[in-house]
Amino acid sequence: MRALLSTFSWQELRHHPWRNAAAVLAVMLGVALAFSVQLINASALDEFSSAVRSVNGQPDLEVRAVQGGFDEAVFAQLARHPQVTLASPVLEFQALAMADGERQVPMRVIGVDALVLPTIAPALMPQPAAGADRFALFAPGHVFLNAAARTVLGLPAEAGSGAPETVQLRSGNAWRKLDIAGHVAASGSALAVMDIAAAQDLFDQVGRLSRIDLRLAPGTDRAAFMASLRNAPGWPAGVQFAEPGDAAERVSNLSRAYRVNLTVLALVALFTGAFLVFSVLALSVAKRAQQFALLGVLGLTPRERLRLVLAESLVLGLVGSAAGLALGAALAAFALKVLGGDLGGGYFEGVAPKLHWSSGSALLYGGLGVLAALVGGWWPARAAQALPEAQTLKGLGAAPTQSRGHWLALGMIALSVALANIPAIGGIPVAAYLSVACLLVGGITALPWLIALLYDRIAPMFAGRVLPMLAVERARRMRGTAAVAVSGVVASLSLAVALTVMVASFRDSVTHWLDVVLPADLYVRATSGGRGGNSGGTSSTDTATFAPAFVQALAQLPGVARTGTLRTRSLQLDASRPAVVLIARSLEGSASQSLPLVGAPLPVPEGQIGIYVSEPMVDLYGAKPGSTFAPLAATLAATAPAASKPANSFFVAGVWRDYARQFGTVTMDARDFERITGERDVSDISLWLAPGASEGAVQTAVRALAARQGGGSPESVEIASVGQIRATSLRIFDRSFAVTYWLQAVAIAIGLFGIAASFSAQVLSRRKEFGLLAHLGFTRRQVLAVVAGEGAAWTAIGAVAGLALGLAVSVVLVKVVNPQSFHWTMDLLVPWVRLFALCGAVVVAGTVTAWLAGRAAAGKDVVLAVKEDW
Repeated sequence: MRALLSTFSWQELRHHPWRNAAAVLAVMLGVALAFSVQLINASALDEFSSAVRSVNGQPDLEVRAVQGGFDEAVFAQLARHPQVTLASPVLEFQALAMADGERQVPMRVIGVDALVLPTIAPALMPQPAAGADRFALFAPGHVFLNAAARTVLGLPAEAGSGAPETVQLRSGNAWRKLDIAGHVAASGSALAVMDIAAAQDLFDQVGRLSRIDLRLAPGTDRAAFMASLRNAPGWPAGVQFAEPGDAAERVSNLSRAYRVNLTVLALVALFTGAFLVFSVLALSVAKRAQQFALLGVLGLTPRERLRLVLAESLVLGLVGSAAGLALGAALAAFALKVLGGDLGGGYFEGVAPKLHWSSGSALLYGGLGVLAALVGGWWPARAAQALPEAQTLKGLGAAPTQSRGHWLALGMIALSVALANIPAIGGIPVAAYLSVACLLVGGITALPWLIALLYDRIAPMFAGRVLPMLAVERARRMRGTAAVAVSGVVASLSLAVALTVMVASFRDSVTHWLDVVLPADLYVRATSGGRGGNSGGTSSTDTATFAPAFVQALAQLPGVARTGTLRTRSLQLDASRPAVVLIARSLEGSASQSLPLVGAPLPVPEGQIGIYVSEPMVDLYGAKPGSTFAPLAATLAATAPAASKPANSFFVAGVWRDYARQFGTVTMDARDFERITGERDVSDISLWLAPGASEGAVQTAVRALAARQGGGSPESVEIASVGQIRATSLRIFDRSFAVTYWLQAVAIAIGLFGIAASFSAQVLSRRKEFGLLAHLGFTRRQVLAVVAGEGAAWTAIGAVAGLALGLAVSVVLVKVVNPQSFHWTMDLLVPWVRLFALCGAVVVAGTVTAWLAGRAAAGKDVVLAVKEDW
């Protein structure tokens, strides 16, 4: 077998290097995309987990509040418990830091007890700078920064021996100037660590804690310990226990769907590569049919012919996979440097990971590349095995067989429809992905039937014109060859069409959503700290609020016609899931005017409070319209003041689309929220301007008012126009889907390589046919016109099939994969102009490629080629 590979197969590679290079390139790109996505996500997740461990340490249990902080009396109760050997109190909040005297950057402030910290979270232990007082970690007004904090503040990596360094921090209205007394080793985003008592006093958090880290006595039953405390008299209802790895696990789980979707989309490129390998080897086997038959006569068994073609596909797969792994690692390193491991999803904001090589992943994706090549080479290998030697040597080929491919195609499409209706497994739409694969295989299997269906009806139209008739008749009568030639085009074009429709549908839905949720002219927000992204963390709006007096003063400003308010609060309904967001806003009139509802709102029964939930709440928490949502009542009862009596019945009156928060949102009327919680402060204010009012003058007046009230500054508020918010939102959307644009480009490139490889092989193997046409009086120009016509006919059927398959796949992506992965829906939008332009470009590229290949073949002495049969 090795001798045949080094002689027989090597000669084929030498004579047609570009055709085989196209197959290798297709496998390489598929492996590279999938492997790079895996490396990027794994590196980002590892870095995030490491940062969480360095900040949270390794306690046995964590005690946290359902929402916000809790009273430090809980710490005294736990510290006295006989089964607790160590209790470490922590105060944690988001703040703003002043960088370079003018730039405000988010900074995470952590107050710790340095006496108990080393055994639980040594990475947070303050390290005094050289020459600093060793008791500075207990002194008020001193802070210790990690490397990321020094970077964002524009400070040198290491403190110098010159003038003392200071930093200004703000959480609330006032700026606090602190001395930088040293550093901490914790990795991750920017951190400022200080003594917990000093942090409580300095930032108006006296008596409050964010969490308590516990080290339990050996042999303690955690479940029994937690149950005993929950049932103990006086234990706060809003305080819960969490495992130390829950934060990293939550981020892993919530980003899993995003990571899996990217990986699957990348593997579709590898799937397309398998079709290109199939196309290349099928044409190669057809061209070498007489050579295979001669080898059979000389003693090469059919099974050995099968093994020889599979060995050729194995070599293509090995070369493509090795090159793909190298390219994938390079792409991952580049993406981590440019995107920081985020890939546009927002799950690892603030994380700047280094590339973590994974030998297991390399073996997995390299093996998938080899497997794709072997699968693509299986049918050509079977064709070589089944060759009848005597007939093939006479040029008669195999006896025609009755094809039943259309029944297989119909069966695969029916199976695809059935799989699309199966729910997600573990939050991953596995059945939907299999549905897409069945659609592609079924559609490509049906290509010969589709060619016959269309060209049997088109052929009579060209019966009177010789050149178009020859092109159409060859496509019609060589439907099997045509199907092989365009299979890679159909696979790649269907992927491009599906991604184009999905992205266009999502963008259109987001645009309409923005129209509903942004009705005002200006939006004002407090800026006490950084805001959470897609990581499911707490937003700064939990602490940054405006007093009612400020809202009333805004309404009196010149140029302001009316105001609207919004209050957000993070609620931990389930410890195993990210926090959901509770929004209190004015819902006067119809809720459909304020929220992008899915369906009509339901009337709220007497004695119940109406709430409107986002789509993830229905899937994750079972908050279906018309039901009573008990978890919200329990959570608000646990966090409400003792004097208030919150209602215990919340009626789900409707479901709305919220593309800003993936993990669930609950909206209620602001009056109900104020009555339940007693809170009147708001976090966001919307302003409608009077006719003719100057937007810039109103913004200046708002900043001046913020500076006058509460001792704040003009920078204590963020102001954005509706146009700015829309532009920013759509820019974030485009960044999130930048990877899919690259996948579309790669898919089209693979398809065009397939066209070039297929037609080059077809034209070069038809020199005798071209010679016969020359003997019949055809000029070289007419021969090229026939070839170009065949290219147009074949790629046209490929474009029609790719468009139809792509539209079917897009329906599965939009209506099944997206809701099962991210729990939100969108309206299907088909950008016909863009799709027709895409299909037209493929047809033009196929026609030009066929013409160029024919030109190369016709340039030889094709008349003499006819003598080969004499």
